[in-house]
Amino acid sequence: MRPRRVAALAAAALAVFAAAAGCAPRPGAKAPAPAPQRGLDWADGAVFYEVFVRSFQDSDGDGKGDLRGLIARLDYLNDGNPATDGDLEVDALWLMPVFVSPSYHGYDTTDYDNINPDYGTNDDFARLTSEAHKRGIRIVVDLVLNHTSNKHPWFIDSASSAKSPKRDWYVWSPTDLGWGQPWNPAGKTWHPLNGAYYYGLFWAGMPDLNYKNAEVRAEARRIAALWLGRGVDGFRLDATRHLIETGPGEGGQNDTAETHAFLKEFAAFVRETKPAAVLIGENWTETPIIARYFGDTAKVPGGDELQLNFDFPLAGRIIAAARQGEAKLVAEKIVEMQKTYPLGAVWTPFLTNHDMHRVATNLKDDQGKLRTAAAILLTLPGAPFLYYGEEIGLDNGPGNADEEKRTPMPWDASKGGGFTTGAPWHDFAPGRDTTNVAAQANDPRSLLTHYRRLIRARHASRALRRGRVDVLAGEGPLLAYTLTEGDDRVLVAHNLVDSPQTAAVKVAGAAQPLLVADGASFAAGSVSLPPHASGIWRLK
Repeated sequence: MRPRRVAALAAAALAVFAAAAGCAPRPGAKAPAPAPQRGLDWADGAVFYEVFVRSFQDSDGDGKGDLRGLIARLDYLNDGNPATDGDLEVDALWLMPVFVSPSYHGYDTTDYDNINPDYGTNDDFARLTSEAHKRGIRIVVDLVLNHTSNKHPWFIDSASSAKSPKRDWYVWSPTDLGWGQPWNPAGKTWHPLNGAYYYGLFWAGMPDLNYKNAEVRAEARRIAALWLGRGVDGFRLDATRHLIETGPGEGGQNDTAETHAFLKEFAAFVRETKPAAVLIGENWTETPIIARYFGDTAKVPGGDELQLNFDFPLAGRIIAAARQGEAKLVAEKIVEMQKTYPLGAVWTPFLTNHDMHRVATNLKDDQGKLRTAAAILLTLPGAPFLYYGEEIGLDNGPGNADEEKRTPMPWDASKGGGFTTGAPWHDFAPGRDTTNVAAQANDPRSLLTHYRRLIRARHASRALRRGRVDVLAGEGPLLAYTLTEGDDRVLVAHNLVDSPQTAAVKVAGAAQPLLVADGASFAAGSVSLPPHASGIWRLK
């Protein structure tokens, strides 16, 4: 991996880009020296980018995105050169499932050892990791441990006989125990087959693995070691709240002590195998429950369980704040997280993901609100995640099906959208004529340029990446806070509405613009912002 950009290059690149985008100059501004190395160093402050490979770039004209296509687009994500400003400059990619699967989405695996032929080969994956690492991009892959496909050879063997050696690899009962889904009590979780019932929390096609079985736990470790050895830098773990069930309902199907114990065991193995690897948990619940999934941060930097846990409640608050123009929604959640998360936990903010309506759809394509949501996301500490297309304002397709949240990436306005020379596996989302990369790439006022500027500002400030947050203005249309990390301290302010705003902030000392919208100012303890504008100032 290339080291983090040196301070001078970071400052120079940001100054050039800010000037081109109409931001205030930063005379003499310099990024602080890199922080001392510590546990989870690379991921704490990194910007992640979630990719659905099937929808990102097709290399062979079959209408499906693939690994070779993704390789061809790596320079869009990060070209590895800190002196350029035409890339997003993300630090890591999260690949949605890429293992063999019978479905378009891949969350029902049939072979954990091999790449889905739709996406290429294991050799293609090796080339992807090599090319990504050359550019300073880490690779995290989706690892679906909770369940397999019912077409997996393990399950076929398990279901063949009560005496099968793999019978206990899944959860069986002679009767239907009648458990509902925790989020839907009427949903079926016990499914009949060959005179017995197996447990499948999500649906019959995804039978749950039995992690009470030592052989299954060993197999999970083997799979992790295999892919870590193939160059991945960590795993996003799907459905981590549901790994081991002990009974029906909230206390038995969610967040059991046995689930936490398994995650600690698995995390310890991953740390031993590849100390720099990161584990990211999908725990779609409230803040106090999410907090438990970090585990012990005193024992292991970042936590001895999952070092990153998606901040689902914060995501909803950011979008609601941008929609309603109310800073309190975000400020309250920041305070709750600070009180609830263990000391040293790394925040993992995001806006939307592959299971949610896209942020542009949520905010009705309002460019001011989209800019506000992006600015809040990328000026919070920790490891923010972007969902592919978010940076250009990509909308959902029509309807509510998951496929409509995962439509092909529009690179240009041509028939194939620059995505494929053939017929795309799914229709593009509406608005492709203007919502595409080519239309925004060289526009200094575009949403894409806004994202690029914000990410470069993060890279130029240790405080933005890792700082302690202190809210200064957290009610009404203006949100302001400081972030402090060592001797680096910044003031961040966001105007959430479409009229100019001014507010007093209790900040002493001189301020130097880091990334400031035209017309924004900070002086004598007062910050003023044009409509839907943000400002970042380094404090002296």
